[in-house]
Amino acid sequence: MDRIRELDTGILDWDKLRVFHAVAEAGSFTHAGETLNLSQSAVSRQISTLEETIGVMLFHRHARGLMLTEQGEVLARTTSDFFSKLSFTTAQMRDSKERPWGPLRVTTTVAYGSIWLTPRIKDFLEAYPEIDLSLVLTDDELDLSMRQADVAIRVRPPTQPDLIQRQLMKVHYRIYASPEYLKKYGMPTTPDQLDDHRLIVYGEDAVPPVSNLNWLLELGQTKVERRAALKVNNIYGIFRAVRSGLGIGALPDYMSRDAKNLVRVLPEIEGPSFDTYFAYPEELKQSKRIGVFRDFLINRIRQDMLES
Repeated sequence: MDRIRELDTGILDWDKLRVFHAVAEAGSFTHAGETLNLSQSAVSRQISTLEETIGVMLFHRHARGLMLTEQGEVLARTTSDFFSKLSFTTAQMRDSKERPWGPLRVTTTVAYGSIWLTPRIKDFLEAYPEIDLSLVLTDDELDLSMRQADVAIRVRPPTQPDLIQRQLMKVHYRIYASPEYLKKYGMPTTPDQLDDHRLIVYGEDAVPPVSNLNWLLELGQTKVERRAALKVNNIYGIFRAVRSGLGIGALPDYMSRDAKNLVRVLPEIEGPSFDTYFAYPEELKQSKRIGVFRDFLINRIRQDMLES
């Protein structure tokens, strides 16, 4: 292992490293040769020459295939990182001159991505078919500087430094119930009447984008301690529970536009609000893929506002 670390990279043939990377990925000389358009014997010779140059064995040869040695695993990690960065750099250079194309990895919350974003993605992909879009829906904050994603749509200001960020839209909490629930339990006409209803709220371990976690339990001049019918640590779970007819819940207004069967309760009351943000690393500020995706989101948000 030390032998590889101490080598002068100047003696390494990058073409042989390219072959090594392909073999390490494929697990056989034959499959690597198919990828590289080389014969199995040519690939084998390249690996043997590389092993002689380095002075260590990189693969265990078995009848069933190849297995990286400990030293081979060290070199495989290095070549994988190198070719990944090379691919990214090539995409950046092409992206700055050509029509937007290539991979675009976008992360956002489960609720925002599932309810608002994914139903609108079809129009974006039809406009830019050469962009290979991946959505990562998670309530965890991925590290953009470590390339866990290229772009983040977040429901609170990004805390990571060196990010370019833009406010997308302001979201308001409003109170909703399903028609089935209201038919069975009636429509409350004052906040105090919520005392007699089944309320669905955040669980204690939830991290919502507003500070007043369960304002619905305290709304009005109630003199009793309201108990929740259900506590959920995720707003998407609250949405599904409300839509199923279980009870009344406070939901971000972007959900109501895409859940036509929900009825707004106490429409004169508007709950807490929060901003959503579009964020990406400074190093990607010239990326056309990110630029057209940002513009698409802004235009769709404006369109939704005009239609609401």
